[in-house]
Amino acid sequence: MSERVIEIRGLRKSYGDVEAVAGIDLHVDRGEVFALLGPNGAGKTTTTEILEGYRHRTAGDVQVLGFDPAERHLAMRRQIGIVLQSTGVDPFLTVREIVGMYGGYYPSPRSTDEVIEVVGLTEKADIRVNKLSGGQQRRLDVAVALAGDPDLLFLDEPTTGFDPNARRNAWEIVKSLTALGKTVFLTTHFMDEAQYLADRVAVIARGQIVAEGPPDTLAGRDRMTARIRFRAPAGSPPLPDWGQADTGDGYFELKAEDPTRTLHTLTGWAIEHGLSFETIDAERPSLEDVYLELTGGEEGLE
Repeated sequence: MSERVIEIRGLRKSYGDVEAVAGIDLHVDRGEVFALLGPNGAGKTTTTEILEGYRHRTAGDVQVLGFDPAERHLAMRRQIGIVLQSTGVDPFLTVREIVGMYGGYYPSPRSTDEVIEVVGLTEKADIRVNKLSGGQQRRLDVAVALAGDPDLLFLDEPTTGFDPNARRNAWEIVKSLTALGKTVFLTTHFMDEAQYLADRVAVIARGQIVAEGPPDTLAGRDRMTARIRFRAPAGSPPLPDWGQADTGDGYFELKAEDPTRTLHTLTGWAIEHGLSFETIDAERPSLEDVYLELTGGEEGLE
């Protein structure tokens, strides 16, 4: 069995008569990126703050690196790093000064220059924080979390507000963290982010875990009916009845339990008639499709 870094059993958190977290079980193994997904109000932030030691639970057992986070053991806090949605550091210090200062709070910090290199800020090491772009400041947030050489990092919506290039750069930073042997607990609203980064995901809705597993197979996604979308070849005779539906925009769609066989049927017909499809695509439901079906978009108390 892999070493458990986080273990949650029967976790509950109530605010008066409202139960924000309704008895969830989760675990995170050492060295993996685990993503907790859920709409606003699902209990995602409450769960994360309980793990970080910032919020007390109502019931259940929680272990983080072998400690109960509610007791806020110094030994546990030395081994975790946290990147919040928004943080603030002294804008008049340089990147090197900030990372060195935060590293000094820990007994065995990682080399300041090494941390700066990991987050891609080497060329900005002697630049003051107020001269950094938004994306560079977010990299500095990650550097601050890494300064103490933690074993476990909590990343809360790390790329909110990023442009596409900055998001991709941030993803590569997270990938580099796992190469360093770190464990990452990620919360995000971006399904492509979870798909790219996470080894496993869990979806929380209405305070309960409604699905858990690798992104590619979550809730049986890999076995769901595929959708094939195509445009008829120019000058083709009437199409056979494959069960397709005319979408009204020049395209046809059909559902396929076995997309390989169905595609073979379509392309075989085209080859037989000396034709080529202008466009033909096949895809199973995306992680976002599955997520929306699981959550139903409900909102509530976070």
